[in-house]
Amino acid sequence: VQLVESGGGLVQAGGSLRLSCAASGRTISTYAMGWFRQAPGKEREFVAAISWRIGNTNYADSVKGRFTISRDNAKTTVTLQMNSLKPEDTAVYYCAADPWGLGATTVGRYDYWGQGTQVTVFS
Repeated sequence: VQLVESGGGLVQAGGSLRLSCAASGRTISTYAMGWFRQAPGKEREFVAAISWRIGNTNYADSVKGRFTISRDNAKTTVTLQMNSLKPEDTAVYYCAADPWGLGATTVGRYDYWGQGTQVTVFS
């Protein structure tokens, strides 16, 4: 599975960005998909995940109510809509695929990763 993120950029606090993750090489229809982020000097942390079966979603407390994860019907693209962005959201955002399909919150449960896309929020 190859994952390619897009949509990152520079945005003022309070603004919005929409990240996309395109999958290829193998169907991800039975995989859970997640978004993680990593700020300089910090560990990679969970942001959001969506399971494959009925699309259950899970969010980190820090982004609940502001971010929305979704996947298209063909299940080849996963998006992360980010609203009300804050400077502390600044990080490299990574898309990941979990073959177990459950939408785990830990890095180790994901077998496939994209290269990441930079999100910078300035005040």
